[in-house]
Amino acid sequence: MPYALAIFDLDGTLADSFPWFLRTINDVADRFGFRRVRDEDVEALRHASTREILSRLEVPLWKLPAIARHARRLKGEAAAEISLFAGVETMLRTLSQSGVQLALVTSDSEANAREKLGEAAALFSHFDCSASVFGKPAKFRRVIRRAGVAPDNVIAIGDEVRDIEAARAVGIACGAVCWGYAAPAALRALRPDYVFERMEAITATLCPDAVARMSEAISGNAGG
Repeated sequence: MPYALAIFDLDGTLADSFPWFLRTINDVADRFGFRRVRDEDVEALRHASTREILSRLEVPLWKLPAIARHARRLKGEAAAEISLFAGVETMLRTLSQSGVQLALVTSDSEANAREKLGEAAALFSHFDCSASVFGKPAKFRRVIRRAGVAPDNVIAIGDEVRDIEAARAVGIACGAVCWGYAAPAALRALRPDYVFERMEAITATLCPDAVARMSEAISGNAGG
């Protein structure tokens, strides 16, 4: 079905920050006193839920706000190391030109998000940033109210189990991308409305008419 509003996650969905995360996580663990992540732990953690990850790493919940603030500062310092996934700008531009409002809900700061997005930041109508680990549902509701769109016409697209859970909590559709932090099998197990294996699949699902027009144009040019 057509969607009037698409709410995107940033890290792991639009921005390729997982390599930076792996380089940084153990410094953060040492600073805040939780378990370090060994190379052999990574794949198991990618199959775990957010609560399971926090439990396995023995992260005290009361430390989460301080950890998040520290992580945002580190991301700001490392902005030049974190690029958008290939095809993100084209996908976002196609959605925007097709009349889909774009929103960004992320745990990162708005300043960091805008820097990572670059010129593509101008395509977004709504930013609601600095989300807590389990705070996305409230931010989704706020963005939906601001956009003036019925929940039936909204989709949230992310790369983690908590993105799917947040979308379900507010009664909107959810799409999971296969190139981010969580393992595709962990996402599929929750049966999201859509599983996107390629960036182009987001455009094809949300803007089928635009894709059809582009295909016709390419065919016409080839024939000419």
